Amino acid sequence: MDYSRFSHPSNYNNREISWLAFNERVLQEVLDKRNPLLERIKFSAIFSSNLDEFFMVRVAGLKDQVKVGFMKPENKAGMTPKEQLEKISERAHYLVKLQDETFQQQILFELKAENIHLLKVDELTAAQKKYLELYFNEQIFPVLTPMAVDAYRPFPMLLNKSINIAVSIEMENSTENQLKQQLAIVQVPSLLERFIEVPFIDGTTCFVLLEDIICYFISKLFNGYRILSVTQFRITRNADLEIHEEGARDLLQVIEKELKKRKWGAAVRLEVKEKELDRQILAYLLDELEIEEDDVYYISGPLDKTFLFSFYKVFAFRRNDLTYEPFIPVPSLEIDANKDMFQNALDHDMLLHHPYESFQPILDFVSGAADDPDVLAIKQTLYRVSGDSPVIEALKRAAENGKQVTVLVELKARFDEENNVQWAKELEKAGCHVIYGMTHLKTHSKITLVVRRKNGMIERFVHLGTGNYNDQTAKVYTDFGYITTNRKFGIDATNFFNYLSGYTQKPVYHHLVVAPHDIRGEFILLIDQEIEYHKQFNNGHIIAKMNSLTDKKIIMKLYEASFAGVKIELIIRGICCLKPGIENVSENIRVISIVGRFLEHSRIYFFNHNGEEKIYLSSADMMTRNMEKRVEILFPIFEDKLKKKLKHLLSLQLSDNLKAREQDSEGVYHYIQKGENEPNIDSQAILIESSKFIIEEVEE
Repeated sequence: MDYSRFSHPSNYNNREISWLAFNERVLQEVLDKRNPLLERIKFSAIFSSNLDEFFMVRVAGLKDQVKVGFMKPENKAGMTPKEQLEKISERAHYLVKLQDETFQQQILFELKAENIHLLKVDELTAAQKKYLELYFNEQIFPVLTPMAVDAYRPFPMLLNKSINIAVSIEMENSTENQLKQQLAIVQVPSLLERFIEVPFIDGTTCFVLLEDIICYFISKLFNGYRILSVTQFRITRNADLEIHEEGARDLLQVIEKELKKRKWGAAVRLEVKEKELDRQILAYLLDELEIEEDDVYYISGPLDKTFLFSFYKVFAFRRNDLTYEPFIPVPSLEIDANKDMFQNALDHDMLLHHPYESFQPILDFVSGAADDPDVLAIKQTLYRVSGDSPVIEALKRAAENGKQVTVLVELKARFDEENNVQWAKELEKAGCHVIYGMTHLKTHSKITLVVRRKNGMIERFVHLGTGNYNDQTAKVYTDFGYITTNRKFGIDATNFFNYLSGYTQKPVYHHLVVAPHDIRGEFILLIDQEIEYHKQFNNGHIIAKMNSLTDKKIIMKLYEASFAGVKIELIIRGICCLKPGIENVSENIRVISIVGRFLEHSRIYFFNHNGEEKIYLSSADMMTRNMEKRVEILFPIFEDKLKKKLKHLLSLQLSDNLKAREQDSEGVYHYIQKGENEPNIDSQAILIESSKFIIEEVEE
């Protein structure tokens, strides 16, 4: 077979452009008026937060490549770093403008219709201005620090993602010969509330943004000077850590040192408030920050729309008619409330689907192990945990209770490094044995092993998951958690932790498939087997649900399977470098993406195998980094009842015609066009409704 047809660059989507297409789908949720108004506002915040991280990591990395003269095309779509940056700039400018226009021309008007007003200071009454002036004098002015820029005070190193105000001034009462324009920078304090409510009448809510208040009263900071212009701007910096692991005696200390540098990386994006923009100031900023005009984003509305997260929280509490109907995860029918988690696990394996089913049993599992006098040891991996984590508290308590507690805390979890450094210190202080993973690898697997001695017999309880041990994200991320007492899973878990914590050769596992060594090979083997089954029985079928698909070797194998006639259905929320529907390459592949109320995070892999049906769950996406640079776990589900649960979810999501978008052969996503008499199917909404019936069944 001529495999070269599968590797042609035209058969692939560029990774970065595909990510921008995903964030565009997030932005579509802002435009979708079927969503409640405050939820649309939160999606706008998510879009901005996503884009910040994209620039801080992905764009920053490409700029570094261009800077050192690296011009080799990436190995899928064949674009050089410079070509990628040009395409990113074009697409990102379009999306930012669309977000900005939507906020200014739609969201603000719809808020006004709900008696919620975002106003400028000069739109307020005299009494309201007086109120704000008093507020400024007492609450804001003491926190501000004007920073002059001259020969003795150079341009300040401004914090990443902070909003700043460039103020052009000149001395009052100066002669014509003395006139000289000067510059000062005022940083908008990030610890103050971004929006301030002002008194209003008739039940109307009125608020003003902090930076607008500062701009209005900015002259109070410069007595004896005349204000010539006021320019709001925001800098995004390279925030990717350079962690030098080789020769490091203590990785924790290395990361703490690098974290201090993150705030001061090279500038990669400049956002400026378009109204009242001083072009001279802009030219000065471009020169000082060493960035190009293409790196400038002109905003007519508020800069940094991530403030809408806090806006959502404030107003969702007051106006729940403008949010989704409240949803409380339900107890799983697989769990007998009259028994503890250990007895439930001994009775049968359990598969929990979060957030539809409560995450509380997982917390009870760890907490129960901490307090059970028969438990000898707890071993757990932690990648991202919540700010006030009950999992951390349980592990600390377990160590204080004399149990052998081993915790792998992944210090290199991007943008959670600082939190994880702190958690590592706390756990060590409590008496836990804390390890940081393996050199040049991130430990992304989600696994807990509890060892208990009962009636003289050793019992091993294993939890494996597709998502983090984070009780907060478990409310909004869709994930699966599997609890088993299967002996071979227990042996595998023991060997896995011993491999991470000690010196031993890579184990031979019974059921677990572990990256970086084996997951890609296992996927390729499973696809090859599906091809062979299809040649014999003409019923080849693969379904894969994941966050992202980027690995070229796996994509080429999927193309080969498609060419052989295997039916392939992919549910991929984010990046997808595979293009479906290409004749003689991917015409038997369908790709959909679901963006909705919950963030689709679970990874499920289904292979028909002529009716013998193999189903796996995993912490890993089909991404090169997951295959080669992370410690990941892929694990099979054997029980027919649990397989049925997973197959039902896959079937439901493949039928979604409201929140699903389908990718065409050009890599463009479109809402699915449903037939005239076809019922509306919103997979997440259906699962929420199903949960209500579970509540009724439990209450009965």
